[in-house]
Amino acid sequence: MWPDRRLIDLFKTEFPIVLAPMAGVMDAELVIAAAQGGALGSLPCAMISAEKAREQVGLIRQRVKAPVNMNFFCHTPVELTREAEARWKQRLAGYYTEHGLDPAAPIAAANRAPFDAAFCEVVEELKPEVVSFHFGLPEQALLKRVKAAGCLVISSATTVKEAVWLEQRGVDAVIAQGAEAGGHRGMFLTDRIAEQPGTFALVPQVADAVKVPVIAAGGIADGRGIAAALALGASGVQIGSAYLRCPESKVSAGGRKALADAGDESTVITNVMTGRPARGVQNRLMREAGPISPDAPPFPHAATALGPLKAAAEKQGRVDFTNLWAGQAIALGREVPAAELTRDLAKSALARLKALAG
Repeated sequence: MWPDRRLIDLFKTEFPIVLAPMAGVMDAELVIAAAQGGALGSLPCAMISAEKAREQVGLIRQRVKAPVNMNFFCHTPVELTREAEARWKQRLAGYYTEHGLDPAAPIAAANRAPFDAAFCEVVEELKPEVVSFHFGLPEQALLKRVKAAGCLVISSATTVKEAVWLEQRGVDAVIAQGAEAGGHRGMFLTDRIAEQPGTFALVPQVADAVKVPVIAAGGIADGRGIAAALALGASGVQIGSAYLRCPESKVSAGGRKALADAGDESTVITNVMTGRPARGVQNRLMREAGPISPDAPPFPHAATALGPLKAAAEKQGRVDFTNLWAGQAIALGREVPAAELTRDLAKSALARLKALAG
């Protein structure tokens, strides 16, 4: 019944839907629920240790006989200079004073590690059916090892040029990440944030440029969006924001309220939360220090000094310094179990496609 079964056949899932990996707000519980509903569940591994990844995949394997996607970042680490750190702490000094915090107190560094040999060993051991990357691909030797382990490889492209680059290096599918998408922009061949195309401009151009299946991502949160993406040449979709209010997500109570109150104008692309452009629900820091600020140190170091502020504000039920990554269709999200949501999305999309076919 699906017009393009390439992604279903490739992933061996019931529906051409990929649960987006959302680091920091989800774990195995949401992966399991989405997989039970028929989607490809994605486990974000960029903010957890190799040991935690093993544990999480073990939980998934115990609960569902379904393919799993392990997701990793591929950024090149940048050292934080004393000058950049001092400039950022000075920008945040007023907030520290307001919350009674000592800016000189030791702070744990932000944990967003790129894919490396240690994580590659985990992949070789666990053999997930799919491995996805953000910010390009790992070095060729590591990529060969991932593919030799029998894993399918997918990665995000924010432009046609990036999509072609990924296909030339052997990915099995390309995620076309439009500007509407929540979370970090997957940009790796460009830093021109103002030129990033939207999903429904990007998808057909990527579909024309590559032969591998295309997964549309960004601003897709219901059956209408899925049907539109498929009509434009995508073989499937990646959806994240629609799942944030599911009971299986780990979004805090304050975060859930902010998401429930969000509308179509609530999200912005900002660099003040981590140092790299990402779309999220606008908070106090984004309004007052950004959304784009030259004072923000490079990724992921901006997040380090925000840690104490985030914790202090969240204790008061506020999300002034919390990165609630979400896309422009966040208002379409619902508070329903993830498995039920997945089935509803697929059912609604099929009904739309049937109506379009006449």
